[in-house]
Amino acid sequence: MPQQEKIFETIPVGTLGIISLESSKSLGQKVNDYIVDWRKARESEHTSTIAFAGYQRDSYLIDAGCPRFGTGEAKGVIRESVRGTDLYLLLDVCNYSLTYTVCGHTNHMSPDDHYQDLKRIIAAVGGKARRITVIMPFLYESRQHRRSSRESLDCALALQELTNMGVESIITFDAHDPRVQNAIPLKSFETVQPTYQFIKALLKKVPDLNLDAEHMMVISPDEGGMNRAVYFANVLGVDLGMFYKRRDYTTIINGRNPIVAHEFLGSDVEGKDMLIIDDMISSGESMIDVAKELKRRKAGRIFVASTFGLFTNGLSKFDEAYEQGLIYRVLTTNLVYQTEELLSKPYYINVDMSKYIALLIDTLNHDSSISKLLSPTERIQNILNKYKK
Repeated sequence: MPQQEKIFETIPVGTLGIISLESSKSLGQKVNDYIVDWRKARESEHTSTIAFAGYQRDSYLIDAGCPRFGTGEAKGVIRESVRGTDLYLLLDVCNYSLTYTVCGHTNHMSPDDHYQDLKRIIAAVGGKARRITVIMPFLYESRQHRRSSRESLDCALALQELTNMGVESIITFDAHDPRVQNAIPLKSFETVQPTYQFIKALLKKVPDLNLDAEHMMVISPDEGGMNRAVYFANVLGVDLGMFYKRRDYTTIINGRNPIVAHEFLGSDVEGKDMLIIDDMISSGESMIDVAKELKRRKAGRIFVASTFGLFTNGLSKFDEAYEQGLIYRVLTTNLVYQTEELLSKPYYINVDMSKYIALLIDTLNHDSSISKLLSPTERIQNILNKYKK
């Protein structure tokens, strides 16, 4: 693997340590397994030197947790030494499946609880690690990224708080608005796009795609996701379409202005496969509305691809849309919690990101550049050429 060979040209920053918080246990285990296998397979005369002490191990996961008292209060505990380690903290703030007890009552963990646990673990490290990198796929409070009235800027506050606690670098995926990094201009902030993994999963699971402008289009469901959709359309070599939401600004329902209609901008969609791209599926109403509008215009199969499948209102609407032929396949990543029900759906394609995260951690631990990992155009072209052949 060329990337692996490049990695080995540099000395590790420190002994690698991964703390996978309870919210990301399964993802963390997969990431660890990849790194263990890669490092055991590497051969070099340098592995016996002091610079590579602890380089090849059976596990890089560090035993840590946040036990709670009867009142619901908690503390961060690290049960082994982290002195001098290059530490990577992995968490999923959207994992609502975890619970804790408050005076005999059961509470589901909210993003606030997960973020608080992250701070507890950083506090438990106590400045003993050589470097701390936080990998937070769904960026905490990223939807509260700007002011439109007299309101809090929660995402910016969280980023500043983490860096003030000693976090050197923050890695997130498909941030709702990457400009939040302006809150911490002197620290490393990377927002990673899973474009390559989406295309790879799509080509693997759907062998009869025609990747050309006559048979396929990429659709952005709103104006906010145009950059994402433009990149997808360009690397696939297909046309682009966009919907914009016409809202009723005279009324407010559930804290927002209701959508009156989805207006379409783009060329003829009749008979073409549609790939709708967005950063997250929350309730899913917008995606289904867009699918209805495309079907009304006689579109072919409709694929929905979203980095974060939150499905806050359940899966019943997607089941219905699939049965009606509105949606053909739904692709989301395993960066956030996935229910067994979702994984079992006939229309669902799971996009596994563990190998990519492992590659990022392995590369950064060697203090190597991740620029090629962040810009996957070359890898996308290679996989497209193989598919077309």
